[in-house]
Amino acid sequence: MKSSESTRLRATTVLGVIRDGKAALGSDGQMTLGNTVIKHSTRKIRRLQHAPLITGFAGATADAVTLLDRFEEKLQSYGGQLERSAVELARDWRTDKYLRRLEAMLAVVSADKALIISGTGDVIEPEDGIVAIGSGSMYALAAARALKAHTDLDAQGIVRESLRIAADICIYTNDHIVVEEL
Repeated sequence: MKSSESTRLRATTVLGVIRDGKAALGSDGQMTLGNTVIKHSTRKIRRLQHAPLITGFAGATADAVTLLDRFEEKLQSYGGQLERSAVELARDWRTDKYLRRLEAMLAVVSADKALIISGTGDVIEPEDGIVAIGSGSMYALAAARALKAHTDLDAQGIVRESLRIAADICIYTNDHIVVEEL
């Protein structure tokens, strides 16, 4: 294993679901450095102060906080327009000399929209209202799709149970789960 791989910080599974006019976003709390868990209860989601949105991040914490601050600035600049603010952040993230070095992804949910924003300039709105980012994201996404299609669980229940399933599979995900709901 290369030294850069052995010291690579891995962390997080973030999952958001919209169902029946409600949105939930949750994450686990694990942060891993190489093959060692260095923290069990990292908080990776937050509500925005000036908009009815919940955001989550995967990647470098300082980078993600910087991006979340920029996203809030964009929301204020564009009158709370979620999609426009997300596109403007993604554009800046990709083209700005300082921002393009930041390594993180953002998940954003409102009561009716779910978006993934990346540093490659992507703003993705999944058709099924489910967003997932981070190390265990594909496990959580698969579980959420199955639960949404085959159960009556609400958005918060789907997020919580999907993250539990991901924690049982992904070594970079734990069961210290935090969920916020709109």
